[in-house]
Amino acid sequence: MTLSAQRAPYAETPDQSRGRLVPETVSRTRNAFARDRDRIIHCTAFRRLKEKTQVFVAHEGDHYRTRLTHSLEVAQIARSIAHALKLDQDLAETVALAHDLGHPPFGHAGEDELQLCMAAHGGFDHNVQTFRVVTKLEERYPAFDGLNLSWETIEGVVKHNGPVTDQLDKPSWRAIADYGAEWDLRLDSFASLEAQAAAIADDIAYNNHDVDDGVQAGLFRLDDLNDVPLIGPILHRTRKDWPDLDNRMIRLEAVRRMIGAMIDDVLAETERRIAEDGIVTTEDVRTASRTLVQFSGPMMEDLGRLRAFLYERMYRHYRVNRTRSQARRILSEMFALFMREPDVLPPEWSGKARSEEPDRRARAVCDYIAGMTDRYAIEEHRKLFSLDLQLDL
Repeated sequence: MTLSAQRAPYAETPDQSRGRLVPETVSRTRNAFARDRDRIIHCTAFRRLKEKTQVFVAHEGDHYRTRLTHSLEVAQIARSIAHALKLDQDLAETVALAHDLGHPPFGHAGEDELQLCMAAHGGFDHNVQTFRVVTKLEERYPAFDGLNLSWETIEGVVKHNGPVTDQLDKPSWRAIADYGAEWDLRLDSFASLEAQAAAIADDIAYNNHDVDDGVQAGLFRLDDLNDVPLIGPILHRTRKDWPDLDNRMIRLEAVRRMIGAMIDDVLAETERRIAEDGIVTTEDVRTASRTLVQFSGPMMEDLGRLRAFLYERMYRHYRVNRTRSQARRILSEMFALFMREPDVLPPEWSGKARSEEPDRRARAVCDYIAGMTDRYAIEEHRKLFSLDLQLDL
């Protein structure tokens, strides 16, 4: 069977890519989307994800998810969905691997604090920061800033959650609005099915690994999930199938089954929507009236109740709140200091931060902080605010 016969007619095709902003010689060994994937894997921002918070600060335990392990799990699920739907697996994986490159240290606590710090200076949004990482902040190639990714990958990074025209009036989205004026990303349309697969894979991954990590951290017990939709019935069936299994293995098997159940639901609902909406081409995907890669209504209801449980018992647990509070203070204090004294920044950043224009200074400070890992932020804060007067050598 040929590759074209295996590919759905509404799948993206790398040899029909709209290209790159800066034209490059075609690779002899990789198609356009695989080349994008490799550039993301090799970039500095991707490596930093290994010590950036998912829910728990990276140093709190070796077995909890970080942004890196989360991104890898999202990529694996996205590839599985793309394979089942006969889409381009490389593009789905690429968007999944890139989707969190702009997250600051300390997860959503870090993002919340940078939004507050940048409120008067153009704002902060981790999705826009991801875009800025891949189009500007990564400096690895002599011919261009950023990674010079293909149009389809950048489109997927920007629009994987749907059209973004309603965001463009926000100051934090100005970078994307300006870029769109130079290279039309069709910001009023949906992204490819591959990008939509990456977006739904993100939901599947974090709902499952947050259950896993929450139990491991002792924030709640498996038995507390017995009456929670989706996971509760799965736990019951798992215990019935394996009555002598210990709780650790019950947890792992139940999470594995829940991932499978969510993927099966997405595949069935997506195939139903594609048929119902008469989707035949990639253009049909972009001009559709709704997201096509989606959960069914009943699954959405179950996930809503699971998220409510996780929000109450995990994301707002006092232990997590304490870490969030510490994290926000660390970033707030560093931001204020760097704004007052840009000369304490490393040389590659202090020049940018010496601008007399407050917004430009703040953006340089924000970019520096957003790129930090949890560990680096904690250590940098200690060096800056402890009373140890030894030279930082």
